[in-house]
Amino acid sequence: MPGMGDPRFERAAIAMCVHDANGAFGLIINHAHDGLTVRGLMEQLDIDPGQTPESAPIYIGGPVEPQRGFILHSLDYDRQGTVSVAGVWGLTASLDILRDIAAGNGPKKWLAALGYTGWGEGQLDDEQTRHGWLAAPGDPAIVFDAPCEIRWATAYAALGVASERLSPIAGHA
Repeated sequence: MPGMGDPRFERAAIAMCVHDANGAFGLIINHAHDGLTVRGLMEQLDIDPGQTPESAPIYIGGPVEPQRGFILHSLDYDRQGTVSVAGVWGLTASLDILRDIAAGNGPKKWLAALGYTGWGEGQLDDEQTRHGWLAAPGDPAIVFDAPCEIRWATAYAALGVASERLSPIAGHA
């Protein structure tokens, strides 16, 4: 929500991967690292980038473990270590998926992130009761097809909310 007070999450669209009694885990999918691409990362890791798109960005998945990488992807890819997230998308954190993407054997749709967002037991539930977060249904079209710069507004629009009309100040009725 606007005005949540934490600049790391300013206008952040987060693809939630886990939200249960033990806590929550997600990836910010609309804040790209400046100048860091998947091809560049592959080259740093001595992986031939092969068919990897030149401009595929790496997203700032969140402030926790910013050196740890994740690929959020369509469900057409399933290898050892892949986790299906509610039957909506997959999550893989191994280097094998980068090799498969480079070889043209990876998922049809994907995005890469370094770091993640995480909340302890009950923490996100508590934050959602205050002016901070708004949950929208997980939609692969928003995650993989909407341009990065409009994912946040598109998630609101899917709920029937015009993001430009939101106020950073909470009120009471």
